[in-house]
Amino acid sequence: MKRFLTCLYLFVLSASLNAQQVTFTKQQLHDKIKGGWAGQTIGVTFGGPYEFRFQGTFIGDYQPLLWYNGYLKKTMLEGPGLYDDLYMDLTFVDVFEKYGLDAPLDSFASAYAKAGYMLWHANQAGRYNILKGTKAPLSGHWKNNPHADCIDYQIEADFAGLMSPGMPNTASKISDKIGHIMNYGDGWYGGVYIGAMYALAFTSNNIPSIVKEGLKTIPRQSEFYQCINDVIQWHQKYPDDWKQTWLEVQRKWADDIGCPDGVFLPFNIDAKVNAAYVAIGLLYGGGDFTKTLDISTRCGQDADCNPSSAGGILGTILGYDKIPPYWKQGLKEAEGIDFKYTTMSLNTVYDIGLKHAMANIEKNGGEINGNQITIKQQQPLPVQYEKSFDGVYPVNKIAVNWSTNKDEVTFDFDGTGFVLRGNAQGDNANYIFNTELYIDDKKTETIQLPVSFTTRRHELAWNYQLPKGKHSVRLKILNPSSTQKINAGEVIVYSDQPVNGLKEMEKAAKSFNAKPL
Repeated sequence: MKRFLTCLYLFVLSASLNAQQVTFTKQQLHDKIKGGWAGQTIGVTFGGPYEFRFQGTFIGDYQPLLWYNGYLKKTMLEGPGLYDDLYMDLTFVDVFEKYGLDAPLDSFASAYAKAGYMLWHANQAGRYNILKGTKAPLSGHWKNNPHADCIDYQIEADFAGLMSPGMPNTASKISDKIGHIMNYGDGWYGGVYIGAMYALAFTSNNIPSIVKEGLKTIPRQSEFYQCINDVIQWHQKYPDDWKQTWLEVQRKWADDIGCPDGVFLPFNIDAKVNAAYVAIGLLYGGGDFTKTLDISTRCGQDADCNPSSAGGILGTILGYDKIPPYWKQGLKEAEGIDFKYTTMSLNTVYDIGLKHAMANIEKNGGEINGNQITIKQQQPLPVQYEKSFDGVYPVNKIAVNWSTNKDEVTFDFDGTGFVLRGNAQGDNANYIFNTELYIDDKKTETIQLPVSFTTRRHELAWNYQLPKGKHSVRLKILNPSSTQKINAGEVIVYSDQPVNGLKEMEKAAKSFNAKPL
């Protein structure tokens, strides 16, 4: 009996160990990697015309979404700026290619900070920080980056999952290094989650399982986890009505407190909301490529990046060969075109992607025997908990005052923090404004404001950690120019408690002797 139990134990243990491994041929693995890169390229191209044109609303069924033969090549040649999803991905892929899987953090930060392409939001804020000497991970931290919760790393994390087949925790480790260059908290979690779903898409074709298992990489106490978990629950409650789930997301999660471009506005580039749209596209698309791209695009907001993520994940599940011919029309003639600002095309990254994946598989306990590739699968584990804008709430927007000679911007506010929106502009890209920031008559910071769009500071100034109360702020321009200028339009004011909008309206109405609502 004892021998029987011992044998049974060894059998169960062996079965368990075998269940943690999966074997591909090199051709099968290559097909899935190609499917991931092709899927995201198709998705971002398809959604491009609708990017942020539908804010706080979805795209109605009556509006056709265009796709035709030649569209891919035309867009890659005539609208290369659309592919920030891809050229950011490829920047990091190129660093791995040059310096290996253990490439140091500074090599990734420097490569993207000094690249010639245009960036926005967390990417641009992180770039400015890197160029001015604030290294990662502080370059992405919310105290140094007002866009820390924006979508940026989420849209460029595809590479981490595609080089980590069946290994979501390995993808998370890559994301920990690179994603903190430009993001923090929920903004970083967006990339962790997308990377995990890509990794899981190699070893499962069960989309609800991939969406749910990928979420295990995110700490439960985070708002990002809660938002995506809500989407999963609403999908179960409304399995045939993606618009109802969209409405529930809008009702509960659509208030952006971080991004200065979205506070008090319908514009929303917050990672968790747009990740919710990716999850909606995947869940309600049900494995159908057309439905998945259509729904994730019609959710609106970042309507090119979201179908790019959804299309890449589904493309990995299906593999390149099983992406429907309708969606691959024109792809062959686009695959040899280098993405602008890079020396890489899709054909190039198909092969480099396989090379990096195989190296990463071996590094993490897998084996390669000729044409057979055995992956040691990983069960998703949560990354560390972090929260951006903790205890920080937007309460007001106010205008700024310019001095008579336009060499000072001043404003007063009541709260615990502020963001001064604006930028430097002009026709001399080499010109840099030198400024000093004074808070309550004390100089707190010396700030350089480049006119160049690629090296600009995304906001003029900010501080989230002031004592609660009344404050005066002055931005002094030390080298005013008659040909270059600084635009300063408005200030977002923050406090340590959220405002009840209805109560504030009633209070204002009473002060004007009007009947309250």
